[in-house]
Amino acid sequence: MNNPSLDIFIAIGGIFGFLASLMAYLITYNKYLHHYQSSKEPRKLALQAAIFTFISFFALAVGAGYFLTNFVYK
Repeated sequence: MNNPSLDIFIAIGGIFGFLASLMAYLITYNKYLHHYQSSKEPRKLALQAAIFTFISFFALAVGAGYFLTNFVYK
């Protein structure tokens, strides 16, 4: 698919997905650090939260871009 408008949404999803996942990692790690003795388990849980956040933000941006470019802007 060669659609410049959709490429913009993919870039936006990547950038804001990365920023959101970074914030989710830092917040989750800080909160879980108070509940565990070692730092291994909080890192694992925070990484899971960051991955889920990135996938969610990226999928929402790409889905919105696909919807807007194919159904609204036509």
